[in-house]
Amino acid sequence: MNEAHLHMVVNHFPIIGTILAIGILIAGLLSKNNGVKITSYFVFIIAAIFGAFSMGTGEGAEELVKDMPNVGWEIIHEHEEIAEKLALLLYILGLLSVVALYLNFKKNTKEKLVSFFILGIGIASLFVVQKVGTSGGEIRHTEIREGYQNTSSEKVNTNHDEK
Repeated sequence: MNEAHLHMVVNHFPIIGTILAIGILIAGLLSKNNGVKITSYFVFIIAAIFGAFSMGTGEGAEELVKDMPNVGWEIIHEHEEIAEKLALLLYILGLLSVVALYLNFKKNTKEKLVSFFILGIGIASLFVVQKVGTSGGEIRHTEIREGYQNTSSEKVNTNHDEK
């Protein structure tokens, strides 16, 4: 397994994990269920850890794909810049989740305030999450790039009755 493959394996969880953690935290806050909120904190922490793994494998993945046709430095650089912002947000969410777990364990009333702060940062991070996912996908999936036009001269047989 090379670094590009490893990057592909670990880079999805920070995105999906953040989205799941936000949903779980909202459910915990609405239901006033402490166990559900604790679950969301752990998912935020795991998303931050996977974010660190994604950042750690990104450079190696870049080296393997930067010279491939239709990739180029600009699109990788854009993805890298946005990913660095997401990583920072994930680290903040992970750290705040550790604080919320500690406050919850100590039965401190400030835990609820921290949970709303986590929710606010989490919801704000959704914009960055979407940008990272899209820019990463655009590196090898040219069909999702803005302004994509199929230049293939091959005609695709859409008539399934023909043999």
